[in-house]
Amino acid sequence: MTSKPLVAIVGRPNVGKSTFFNKIAGHRVAIVEDIPGVTRDRIYADVEWTGREFTLIDTGGIDPRSDDVLLSQMRRQAEIAIDMADVICFFCDARDGQTNDDEEVATMLRRAHKPVLLVVNKLDYAGLNDVLYEYYTLGLGEPIGISAANMLGLGDLLEEIVKLLPPKSKEEEDESDALHEIQLALVGRPNVGKSSLTNKLLGQERVMVSNIPGTTRDAIDTHFESASGSRYNIIDTAGIRRKRAVEDATLERYSVLRAIAAIRRCDVALLVIDAVDGVTEQDTKIAGIIADEGKAVVIVVNKWDIPEKETGTLEKYRKKVLEDLKFMDYAPVLFISALTGQRVGNVLEAVDQAYAQASKRVPTGLLNDVMGDAQIALQPPMTGGRRLKIYYATQLSVCPPTFALFVNDEALMHFAYQRYLENQLRKAFGFSGTPLRFVLREKSKEND
Repeated sequence: MTSKPLVAIVGRPNVGKSTFFNKIAGHRVAIVEDIPGVTRDRIYADVEWTGREFTLIDTGGIDPRSDDVLLSQMRRQAEIAIDMADVICFFCDARDGQTNDDEEVATMLRRAHKPVLLVVNKLDYAGLNDVLYEYYTLGLGEPIGISAANMLGLGDLLEEIVKLLPPKSKEEEDESDALHEIQLALVGRPNVGKSSLTNKLLGQERVMVSNIPGTTRDAIDTHFESASGSRYNIIDTAGIRRKRAVEDATLERYSVLRAIAAIRRCDVALLVIDAVDGVTEQDTKIAGIIADEGKAVVIVVNKWDIPEKETGTLEKYRKKVLEDLKFMDYAPVLFISALTGQRVGNVLEAVDQAYAQASKRVPTGLLNDVMGDAQIALQPPMTGGRRLKIYYATQLSVCPPTFALFVNDEALMHFAYQRYLENQLRKAFGFSGTPLRFVLREKSKEND
């Protein structure tokens, strides 16, 4: 697990924290809109400056006096980031001038007894520089003026951050022998319990949780090591909504794109389904994205503590889930309650197994034995008096396992027969939790 120092960006809502974060991270990681409260959770990005690496944490805006449930949770998330951080960048807005809320946040930071850099953002033109002097009264040292939007003063701020970082640790200097970190994306409709499951897996209050659909807007990375030593990067994504349920098109568009991007960069996707609702049309669409991207998957039926049960209820439900997701019948189905912790301990074990299956390589000789037996058991199809011939098979890649089939004519391969071959491979080698891919290659007639 990485031991890079942590640098937290905190401040009131809409002072430009996410704009700065995105400029430094080098790409659009946090959602940026001119609307208070857009960034709700802690967002992470690894940064390097003058040979020194650290992890930058973007946080939701701190509104010290608000009783709003979301704003209070955002404040709690910022407090957690402050507690974790080695250095804190306290952002203020030069256009607004110093406010009472700035003073309250400054008081909070002084109590933290952490190195703090006072950053006055949005100094977009020279006439605003005089505003810097009023910030000395916060008692946090010399204010550093920047314009994140115009990339003014960012280098000076990064220099000051590096000066305050703790000395390099031995782990930070040498992480070359680290085990592979499984990239794990939690995806599903809004309000099915993805963030609650993340918190249970981590055993800490890492992600803001509420019962308001759409609470998580960003895809959030959390690096995590299990008791057995396995390493994961858990990506908790915004719920993917139906278009007609989208209230704010701009924000939701970013969220959906990030959820899809999270699926694309994950090794294993956890598709979280609500036990009360069952498989919905939207769940099917999300599953389709996972399958199209060729990702290993574990289907997690959450809130299993709610439905009334009798003998055989679980197996009936499992069959129904796999019937509704016919194209994903290779996926394991787990029944859990993130609220009570019921069977949550089985989730990472299933993830490990799915990743192992997706990474599996089959020796060429053994693969061709199975393919030969499959053709003897069921002859390849014939079209127009010509029968499909499969001369040879070899595995091209993993994640997902991809096989090249050398044939006499690609047009003779029926979908049904390809599905039959896939089932024979699964019967012989498992491949539970991962899709399989076939690439057809015609063998030239002179080699026929």
